[in-house]
Amino acid sequence: MRTSKSQVGFTLLELLVASSIGLTVLLAMASVFKAGMEATQKVTQRAETQQNLRAAIELMTKDISMAGAGLPSGGLQLTTAGLSLYGCDQTGTCYIPGGTYPNSGGGTPNYMYAIEPGFSNGVQNNAVIPAAPGQINSSITSIYCDYNFPLSNFTFAFPSNVSASVAVINGGVQPNNILAPGGLQVGDLLLFTVSTPGNGRGNNGTALVQNAAVVAEITGIPNNATINFATGDALNLNQTAGSNNLAAVAAAAAGAGAQTSVCRLNAVSYFLQVPVAGGTVQSPRLMRQVNGLTPVPVADNIINMQFTYDVIDSNLGTVVANQRDPIGAGQSPSLIQKVNIWIMGSSLTTGGNKSQNMYLATSVATRDMSFCNEYSPNTTACN
Repeated sequence: MRTSKSQVGFTLLELLVASSIGLTVLLAMASVFKAGMEATQKVTQRAETQQNLRAAIELMTKDISMAGAGLPSGGLQLTTAGLSLYGCDQTGTCYIPGGTYPNSGGGTPNYMYAIEPGFSNGVQNNAVIPAAPGQINSSITSIYCDYNFPLSNFTFAFPSNVSASVAVINGGVQPNNILAPGGLQVGDLLLFTVSTPGNGRGNNGTALVQNAAVVAEITGIPNNATINFATGDALNLNQTAGSNNLAAVAAAAAGAGAQTSVCRLNAVSYFLQVPVAGGTVQSPRLMRQVNGLTPVPVADNIINMQFTYDVIDSNLGTVVANQRDPIGAGQSPSLIQKVNIWIMGSSLTTGGNKSQNMYLATSVATRDMSFCNEYSPNTTACN
């Protein structure tokens, strides 16, 4: 007869215990893996957001640091026929609410300062950004001469009040035409400054006296020898009525010994836009708009942007720090000494604990603005 032999194996209880331990280890490993992935995602999002903010800050810093370069000290009176605009393009779309030039210190309207503070008007169409803390978003416009395309190679004559004839001084000098790569285009601004000999001493025994300084917007370039400045331009700069228009430049340029200098003026505006695509509201983004050209996006997911200004009080001769609305406080934008920038960005992933918000702040000295001697016994020693 066959005899049966017992075989060693696992009992049901042992299998249950071993399975429980194995599942516990697997769950612990999965939890650690999930936590690691979430941490990696957060770090990646913060790095991308910070990189986005830094790119925006660096571009704004460059434009603001150039504010006032090539402009008359203290600013420039624009046409007196009507208020001019900034932050608008050739389609007639204006992106900055209330984007008109303010009054001068004497109360004259339509005065161009090198920096145009835009307190609480920093979002196109006054759109609401729910994630923005305090809902205070401001814009800023920095104005300076662009020397990347020098116009000293050309002479300008004015056959009419709405056009200019251009001639090359030396054809061998580059650029040798106004339509060269990177050259002029419709929507650009030109600053014409006409000076004539006056009394005094200069390098040749006489001094130059500025007779006219006028800003005009290009509305057409039919060829490389003609620039048109028709009325009805997008920025409302080309007026034939009133004063401080091309008629003043033409009259001054016709004077004996008159010298005309021209530069392309960059009026660079920064604002926030909340785009809508297919009826769906998209994430807000920072936009950069130059002169009368179409704005371009600079950085995505920028939910808040604020500026404060360190301004010289022209009466006391002291610095008023962190002024949010210098014009509203009766301060002159021409006496801004420093611009403090604060922007907040949001991560691409929103909702729950995966959303990441962070901000960057910096300050920019305005090297080309008016100078005030704070140590002078005369508290109004500003120029």
